[in-house]
Amino acid sequence: MELHLGRPRLPATLDLPAGPARGGLAVLHGSHADQRSYFLYEHLARLLPPAGIAVLRYDRRPRVDGRDVPLTEQADDAAAALDELRRRVGDVPVGLWGFSQGTWAAALTASRHPVDFLVLVGSSGVSPAAQMRYGTAEQLRRHGYGPADLAELARLRGVAEAYLRGAVPRAVARAELDAAVARPWFPLAFLPRELPEPGSWADLDFDPEPVFAKVSCPVLLCYGETDAWTPIEESLAVWRRSGADLTVARLAGCDHAPTRHEGDTVDSVSPQYERTLLDWLDRRLGAAG
Repeated sequence: MELHLGRPRLPATLDLPAGPARGGLAVLHGSHADQRSYFLYEHLARLLPPAGIAVLRYDRRPRVDGRDVPLTEQADDAAAALDELRRRVGDVPVGLWGFSQGTWAAALTASRHPVDFLVLVGSSGVSPAAQMRYGTAEQLRRHGYGPADLAELARLRGVAEAYLRGAVPRAVARAELDAAVARPWFPLAFLPRELPEPGSWADLDFDPEPVFAKVSCPVLLCYGETDAWTPIEESLAVWRRSGADLTVARLAGCDHAPTRHEGDTVDSVSPQYERTLLDWLDRRLGAAG
């Protein structure tokens, strides 16, 4: 079923079970996976409706002037998606599924809007800035770079963050970036070649800990065992301090996405992830009839 969500009129697809739904799930986006056709979202739309669970996918709001969509706006759209799901499936539990950046938006939504459950894949318990420092350093390590390169990367990202906060002049940041571009590891630093304006990364210092503390619904956390972008132990420590009802799954053979061999197709999705998701939802929603 094709429809549109909220005031931005976001294109959406609702996949319904053949019979009455026993639950519903709205899908939130990774930072570079903003279309509802992304394979992880398509996988949910294939897997869950036969198990009695409706899936609502929608296109994320477009970026404005290249800036990422603020998490508060993503949470507003998620709340609209939940309301639409409830209208379509009736008085059954509805929740949010989020991947990577979408896990912050999902938790933020749950902290201020009724949500019956959360399924979060690659949930980071640190700020976006701290997560990118971790992830880019891990990229260098996995490509064989040593302590000197890691130290230079850390300094470069520190300068870039300070510039975005308005604490470093543009000329200083420009000089640091120009010097780093010649480094063979620069493509792994995930920094733009051209400097954006200060303040352009609205959620640079978003702190998830007080948000997690307001989440009162059950949460399934899924992490690939070799996740290169999420500091798993630090993130779990933050979640555990929240007091939330947590279930944690470590996915063998998976990295940041719940796929085998870092695949990017529906067929590459981990069978362990599928079983974990279905079993957990059965426990929360009641087994399918």
